[in-house]
Amino acid sequence: MQPAFLARRAAANARGPVYARVAVSAQNRGTKRQNAAYLTTEANESDGNIMSDNHHHSIDTATGEEADAALSKERVQHIFGTIAEQYKKFNAFSSFGLYKGWLRKTVDAANLTDTSDLLDLAGGTGDVSYMAASRRPPAHIQLTDFVPEMLDVARERMRAGENNGVPIDFDVVDAQHVPYPDNSYDAVTMAYGIRNIPDRMQALEEVHRVLKPGATFACLEFSTPPNALWRGLYRIYLKVMIPFWGWLFTRDAESFVYLANSIKAFPDQETYAAMLREAGFKDVTWKNYAGGIVAVHTGRN
Repeated sequence: MQPAFLARRAAANARGPVYARVAVSAQNRGTKRQNAAYLTTEANESDGNIMSDNHHHSIDTATGEEADAALSKERVQHIFGTIAEQYKKFNAFSSFGLYKGWLRKTVDAANLTDTSDLLDLAGGTGDVSYMAASRRPPAHIQLTDFVPEMLDVARERMRAGENNGVPIDFDVVDAQHVPYPDNSYDAVTMAYGIRNIPDRMQALEEVHRVLKPGATFACLEFSTPPNALWRGLYRIYLKVMIPFWGWLFTRDAESFVYLANSIKAFPDQETYAAMLREAGFKDVTWKNYAGGIVAVHTGRN
């Protein structure tokens, strides 16, 4: 029998460019959501309470306040398109080398086996994917990101042999509109991605949709240190050092003020866990690292 990922690859090639696949997928899901909205409206029309859908909304990811999605999308494309070539160094310096350990914890939490088909969403230059390929090699990895320049670097890493023989495919994907079928992946990972997405609930529901029943979502993200003193010191570091590292690698300190602000504005561990549960995940838990500077959240379909 043809492996599922090969069948998806053939179907994707037949459909054409990734942007067309995103549009088709979004259209199909839009029909599904319209049907769900109709049923909700029908159920509430009898008592005159026609509900509006407040479940999804776009925010300015730097502040957490409602805003046009284009604001955050354009900012993310600019920042990560600019730093793509230096992204690995930026992570190494800004985390004082700790980020590799966090990547290992994320890969371990995904429960991969040698038969797994892994979707790495917002996968950037491939840090999680290549850690998985070396640490717990799955059968296949679908590496995606919103910024094409990041994937260009990821492809270079594959050509250098970092995939350890694991087949990897690449797609430009908006995590709010994932162009893959329901129940199609054995695991989904995301590192430092959910924070930069304007409609986070929609992205989480998309992750839940493409996971097979019982499969795991493992998400590495900056979080909130529970200790007040450590939290205060960390926020000073964010305010001063993240723009400095940005200037050092790109000569653009101002854009990296956004990164610091987005970290401060991101929900704390318990709030993000509640979002995962709301999106449909079960057995949601998290582990803090570096005193809560980052956390790896997991949940199952």
